[in-house]
Amino acid sequence: MTVARPDEVRRFNRSSLLRLLHLGGPATRAALATELGLNRSTIKMLVDALAESGLVEERVPRLARGAGRPSLLVLPQPQAAVVLAVDVQVEHAGIALVGFGGQILGRNSWNLHGRQRQPAEVITHIAESATLLAADLGVRPVAAGVSVPGVVRRADGLVHDAANLDWTDVALGVRLTGVLGIPVVVGNDAELGALAEYARGAGRGAGDTVFVSADVGVGGGLISQGTLLRGAAGYLGEIGHMTVRPDGRPCHCGNAGCWETEVGEAALCRALGRSEHGPRGAIVAELRSLPGDGGPALAEYLDWLTLGLVNVVNILGPELLVLGDLFTALPDAAVAAVGGEVRRRSMVSRAIGGVRIEKSRLGADSKLLGAAEAAFDGVIGML
Repeated sequence: MTVARPDEVRRFNRSSLLRLLHLGGPATRAALATELGLNRSTIKMLVDALAESGLVEERVPRLARGAGRPSLLVLPQPQAAVVLAVDVQVEHAGIALVGFGGQILGRNSWNLHGRQRQPAEVITHIAESATLLAADLGVRPVAAGVSVPGVVRRADGLVHDAANLDWTDVALGVRLTGVLGIPVVVGNDAELGALAEYARGAGRGAGDTVFVSADVGVGGGLISQGTLLRGAAGYLGEIGHMTVRPDGRPCHCGNAGCWETEVGEAALCRALGRSEHGPRGAIVAELRSLPGDGGPALAEYLDWLTLGLVNVVNILGPELLVLGDLFTALPDAAVAAVGGEVRRRSMVSRAIGGVRIEKSRLGADSKLLGAAEAAFDGVIGML
């Protein structure tokens, strides 16, 4: 039997405490001891060491009441460890510097049109924008996480295919690591959206969650028993390319009738009678002006959305489905009706007593926060 050395135990306890504060926010020593199953003297030793290194501070709660000395709160210090989060989308890109505890310290974004969408241009702009933002804030990121709408090889951040960006076999992770000089993790956008929802959004407390997002394309990310599933080489979650209509529209992937041809941005524009090249804001505004159930305009669109979600539930069996990006603009009553149909038509949902369907609570920040969490995953154990 292998017995852990005292220094290994201390490192494990330290990392566990840091991760709990990073994800859960401020907590008293007593609460930390209970959550981690450690005695108070061990917690005191850990917190004192972390405070001395500047990773946490202790403070009297603002609303402390009652007799006696109030319990001090242990708070993560955002600027003690900062990561760069990058969200590359089809029409624009954004960056944020995110501190320990998940606080966004600053951000910047820019449009991607024509030549600006080429990998070299995107990499250069990320590096320049990150340098300026870090200088303005007086911080230095120690790692980076990058979200990309495509098929990404987890091991080295190779973007195998990002069709809507017209990228093929782009060594994004290696190239950004060389330019930024810090470790870089690259992930599929829906995968990182799932990670963000599980850590900080609608998926908190749900062990089995599927995040389904609609942008130009449709993608999914899966949390199973609290762990992000990545598939072979990191290729998982291309649910937008399951065939739902064999005689349907051609898809850029080479198939016909893929789910994203029926529920992606172009399909939503067709349902609303809008140009597929119109501004995203106009689509969102019109969706929010529709009747509660979506009215006749969305009837067929919602049928296809329901069909795809039934397949997702039957195959993956989640307790929670989180809808992101354009799906969040759908009328609440329409989403509720879709949820009722999914529960009625899915055998797995009936077997497990129903599946919840909710909109993302993180909005446009889901991919940025997911990218930050991917970066922090390799940082916290080193603090």
